[in-house]
Amino acid sequence: MRARVSAVLMLVCGLMAASAQEAGVQPYFSVDQLPDLIKCLPAPPAFDSPEFANDMMRFAWGKQQRLDAERAEIAKRDAVWTYEALLTEFSVPFGMNISKENTPELWKLIETSLTTTDAMRVAPKAYYHRQRPFERFDDKMLTGEDEDLRGEGSYPSGHTMRGWTAALLLAEVNPGAAEAIYARGWKYCESRVIAGAHWQSDVDASRVAASIAYAALQNSPEFRNQMARAKAEYARKSGAKKAVATDDSSQFVTLTDAIPDAILEIRYFSTYNFMGERVDGYEEPTALLTRVAADSLRAVSEDLKRQGYRLKIFDAYRPQCGVDHFVRWSKNYGDQRMKQYFYPYLDKGVLFPDYIATRSGHTRGSTIDLTLFDMNTEREVDMGGTFDWFGPESHPDFGGNPDTGKYTGNCSKSPTGRTITPEQFANRMILRQAMLRHGFKPYECEWWHFTLRNEPFPNTYFTFPVKQLKP
Repeated sequence: MRARVSAVLMLVCGLMAASAQEAGVQPYFSVDQLPDLIKCLPAPPAFDSPEFANDMMRFAWGKQQRLDAERAEIAKRDAVWTYEALLTEFSVPFGMNISKENTPELWKLIETSLTTTDAMRVAPKAYYHRQRPFERFDDKMLTGEDEDLRGEGSYPSGHTMRGWTAALLLAEVNPGAAEAIYARGWKYCESRVIAGAHWQSDVDASRVAASIAYAALQNSPEFRNQMARAKAEYARKSGAKKAVATDDSSQFVTLTDAIPDAILEIRYFSTYNFMGERVDGYEEPTALLTRVAADSLRAVSEDLKRQGYRLKIFDAYRPQCGVDHFVRWSKNYGDQRMKQYFYPYLDKGVLFPDYIATRSGHTRGSTIDLTLFDMNTEREVDMGGTFDWFGPESHPDFGGNPDTGKYTGNCSKSPTGRTITPEQFANRMILRQAMLRHGFKPYECEWWHFTLRNEPFPNTYFTFPVKQLKP
């Protein structure tokens, strides 16, 4: 018992030295006021148990993940033990830059909460003093923390507790982004297995520990008051916050992985589009969407298949460099090679900014351009107009009332007297109503354009290229 007491004292001293960043922060509770994780959590698995066999398999899995350069880089970033590094990673799914300067109330909430709950891991780490994976196998860690962590107990994982507690707190402040925040938190925890710092059972127990810590915080009036201030700050700033740029594709999927029978005609990978050339950033003829949007679109697909249709996709996620390409083209007045096909009755000078802007919903990853494919006729459904036609004929209310789905025959907005038939209008409504039923909202100028109503990244624009993502 003395050895364990001594180990606790040594680890406490080490924690104090490693946590200079928390100096001056007044925690919500003292250590003895918090739940004792030795009593709350089970002991780590014995080396001859089935649970430890799973730990061994996950250790091998983690080493395999290191071969993916992108995932390995994320694990390295996740290993940095500072609030700045942690909150930089969570700023993207949260949808706002989290920092002392930009969000002082939210920063104070996270800093004080984690300073409080970090202390809970000290006693069980010393009590169990579990050997870490890299030590057991005399291996090198991915993240270069070997000497810092050698001899320090593996159970539970401090990084996991910190990351998952932060995810729970941030999701409470911004519930609209909760799914994306939790997904990034899960990846943050997995990074410790990939690094070789922790066993999978360490990580699993630590997520439970973080939930215990999060529940304990609710008992503090000071915490509840600070949470209220953080929520008010977020509400105040979210209406005018700047968009965050990132090249992180981890929350995206290749659309055909989610909807295998979707038909792709990626116009911006080809030359058949309003510019007449391949668009920057489209490296492969594929479509990408956020996981959340792809899940909703899968429901749309199943709905429409019961009606005899498949989805045909023209465009989905669009990198910012593609949007920039649009803008450059629109300002090059001399290039009008595709005018007769896409904007014959418009002066190119009005395309920017009336139709083309410096920011696009497509860069946020939850917007889709699509139409219907009739499985009986094996033809694209006649919508009374082509994708990317610039003009009022593309508006959802052309020829009818999209709110009621009723055809009126009012085509007076067409500058050249073009019309749309009742059948063509009805076809547009089939697509529109299916999209609305499953959480998408329409765009008033394009019958083919829809955005997920509760999109996970409303204030983030992405910069990675369009190409197949690794599963």
